[in-house]
Amino acid sequence: MRKKVIIGNKTISDDSPCFIIAEIGINHNGSIDLAKRMIDEAVMAGCDAVKFQKRTVTKVYTPEELDTYRPNYYGNTNRDLKLGLELSYEDYCEIDKYCKTKKIMWFASCWDIDSVDFIEQFDVPCHKIASALLTDDEFLYKIKSTGKPVLLSTGMSTMEEIRHAVSILGEDNLVIYQCTSTYPTEHKEINLRVIEEFRKEFSCPIGYSGHEKGLLPSILAVELGASSVERHITIDRTLWGSDQAASLEPEGLRRMVRDIREVKNILGNGKKIVYDSEISVKNKLRKSGKVPV
Repeated sequence: MRKKVIIGNKTISDDSPCFIIAEIGINHNGSIDLAKRMIDEAVMAGCDAVKFQKRTVTKVYTPEELDTYRPNYYGNTNRDLKLGLELSYEDYCEIDKYCKTKKIMWFASCWDIDSVDFIEQFDVPCHKIASALLTDDEFLYKIKSTGKPVLLSTGMSTMEEIRHAVSILGEDNLVIYQCTSTYPTEHKEINLRVIEEFRKEFSCPIGYSGHEKGLLPSILAVELGASSVERHITIDRTLWGSDQAASLEPEGLRRMVRDIREVKNILGNGKKIVYDSEISVKNKLRKSGKVPV
């Protein structure tokens, strides 16, 4: 029996509706107003949660990296860029309040240990581990110590690295996501059948975190057994930012959620039956075809 993961008032399992995460990430470009607009879009589309990214800039990047000349939306250095993309404590307080008003869960991918402590102040229902952190044992232990459900992305990772991470995190309260860490991801590198391999090896729920253009891979992932789907969202893909092009605009998000919600209905239970709606058609069109004896 595959394990179940409870996040807030939602269940991630084979028997539950797909848990859909709208990743706002850093597409808010440091604007709380833009973040709220994307929260609104996620709510209207019927998503279960929104997700942000949190970094302690001076812990994630070296002084040399931060001082690199890099003309950008916020200034002329990498420091200007990274600090410009971070929301403040007050911003997160506003996000927490806004999401509660809108009745949608929120959480974050933390990129360092201090950020885990920061996000824990808001009693988030779970933690997401970005693919880049999958091999950081100290970080994995920190996330494990929160006692919250863990969502693990596996981009850039070998099966050996994934097995090691799972040995630390354990399979209770864990969801593993097939993921390819390119933005946007070419269809030939999405490799959805890894979902089937994960399902064979691990007893926890399996999900899909996509960075592709379009909707089809995310919908097919559910057919292959994904119990959760995560996609980046934006108000407009032409906005400034590295993740915008691999994100879904509002109409695309609504269509994806609508179609994912129909996958299990369309697949059915696999037992061949004659539906009540077919009876009148059957009576009208079918001949017995029996040969007299």
